[in-house]
Amino acid sequence: MAEKLVYTRTKTIQEDKVSGFCPGCMHGTVMKLIGEVIDELGIIEKTACVLGIGCCGLQMDYMAYDNITSPHGRACAVATGIKRTNPDTFVFTYQGDGDLASIGLAETMSAANRGENISVIFINNGIYGMTGGQMAPTTLLGMKATTAPKGRDPKEHGYPMHMCEILDKLTAPVYLERTSCNTPQNLMHTKSAIKKAFVNQLEGRGFSMVEIVTTCPTNWGMDALGALDYLEKNMLAEFPLGLIRDRTKEA
Repeated sequence: MAEKLVYTRTKTIQEDKVSGFCPGCMHGTVMKLIGEVIDELGIIEKTACVLGIGCCGLQMDYMAYDNITSPHGRACAVATGIKRTNPDTFVFTYQGDGDLASIGLAETMSAANRGENISVIFINNGIYGMTGGQMAPTTLLGMKATTAPKGRDPKEHGYPMHMCEILDKLTAPVYLERTSCNTPQNLMHTKSAIKKAFVNQLEGRGFSMVEIVTTCPTNWGMDALGALDYLEKNMLAEFPLGLIRDRTKEA
């Protein structure tokens, strides 16, 4: 009886590459989901990914579609330029919380406010990753970081920023959703959300962002299972999953 192939590497992942992300990190999982969606939509030849700085930028080591690394925080601005000059190109950004919500806050807000026809994948693990574990705009209250060794204090550092809710105050964005990859069910939903954001762009609907709440075991100072437990008990309490906006349902 002939064997039936039920699972394989996506065409978007280079055949000779093996993930080098830290154990328990969800970057590799999200990249696999993005690759599966690009495969299913048949758009690999027209795709360009604009990467943020840090662990997000490592995507270029593994993926077979075109990538460009923007200056720190400028991914949405670079994506805007690519999309406006090459409207037939499928353009998405892949950014962390420091890149998108701190140094890149103005670019993110402006692109969303203009309703640029791009898709944004936002990785929220509550801390700067590769750059050394500094406090990010999404760091939880009490959560320790190299720049907040006693934990985030709202009187000194302010409160965690909720980017989906902030962008929801703008008129133009068409789709905003927060997901995670902590369970099989949430992983499947994350893939559906990514596909929704990508299809929105392909159909010319405008700005979409999927915020994915993930772990960073290394900078959280935990093992993989401990980080997963922290995400479920603490990160998701601060950043509840769910659909924030879907203007396509209003049409």
